[in-house]
Amino acid sequence: MSITTPAGFVAAGLAAGIKASGALDLALVATEDGRAVPAAATFTTNKAAAAPVQVSREHLAATGGRVAGVVVSSGNANAATGPRGRDDAAGMCRLAAEGLGAAREEVLVCSTGLIGIPLPMGPITAGIPRLVAARSGGDAAGADAALGILTTDSGRKEVLVDGPGCTVAGMAKGAGMLAPDMATMLAFLTTDAELEPGPLAGVLRRAVDASFNALSVDGCTSTNDTVVLLASGRAGPCDADALAAAVTEACQGLAAQMAADAEGADRMFQVRVTGARSDGEAHRAARKVADSLLVKCSMNGADPYWGRVASELGSAGVDFEMDRLAIAYGGTAVCRRGVAVDHDRAAVAGHLAGSSVEIACDLGLGSGRGVVLGVELGYGYIDENRTTS
Repeated sequence: MSITTPAGFVAAGLAAGIKASGALDLALVATEDGRAVPAAATFTTNKAAAAPVQVSREHLAATGGRVAGVVVSSGNANAATGPRGRDDAAGMCRLAAEGLGAAREEVLVCSTGLIGIPLPMGPITAGIPRLVAARSGGDAAGADAALGILTTDSGRKEVLVDGPGCTVAGMAKGAGMLAPDMATMLAFLTTDAELEPGPLAGVLRRAVDASFNALSVDGCTSTNDTVVLLASGRAGPCDADALAAAVTEACQGLAAQMAADAEGADRMFQVRVTGARSDGEAHRAARKVADSLLVKCSMNGADPYWGRVASELGSAGVDFEMDRLAIAYGGTAVCRRGVAVDHDRAAVAGHLAGSSVEIACDLGLGSGRGVVLGVELGYGYIDENRTTS
């Protein structure tokens, strides 16, 4: 299983010297023949978008959604680096394109790591030609690429989905600074399905909304968030809905791996809101609960303090009537019509003691539904982030 499993793709990863540890810090995902294929991407909503995001947006627009490869560096975000940062990002594309035999605009670029520090272009300039030359198919090359994009992650994040008539593979990084829309995250997906850039973009938007945009670790939105989907077309035409289901499953798998690897966290929780006026309001309410530091602390302490959940729902900026509210932990109702109810305390305690908790909230006002995945706030998160990391 790797990013190269769908036919038509190669990958590579190596240590160029960006990271002092000597860990892998450059990665490449590209088409087997160096030709541009239909592609789609979503990027951070942060207005302080990093140079690689700016350059990749321009390249995707210039080619009408056709990409031959993506080059990635880790250990330095190339964010808040001014004109030099944009030149460096464009230079990474140029070097990769030369090796692939593609146009510079047919290469996208991503970086992840510390903000505000110029890229060390010496090792990168020397490393990218070696990276492109090392590209190949197979799981080993895919594993190297998946390692080359990591920062504070504890290990590779990969996924493979066999859909009807097509295959989708993905790799990602992300363990902290995770919040909708998207996270401090990079994700790369490949498929052998045949679909033009326009419909492919719609497929990716649906998948991202149901996965990365439904994940919140700490409420912080990064400068570098990027998700890229490449389609080789080797499997022939694929129904857009079937492909969307496969891509969504892949993205949800990667998002779950990010949540499970969240810095210092041992417990995930899913906030499921029903009965809202609309799906949008349900999602907004669920996100407010998932982002709540108080709720996160309750999750860390395995404490069924549903009053904190009710308070966040009431301040989420959506239609809300307290006397219609119901809240349950793991299927056991603790609140109905806005007040506490007798319940099986042992069942609730047992559910909260697990590594995955479900908080179900019914607003009782409509048919809107939304789900957001969050993680507890633990001591490890503070240890990881109390200094520059």
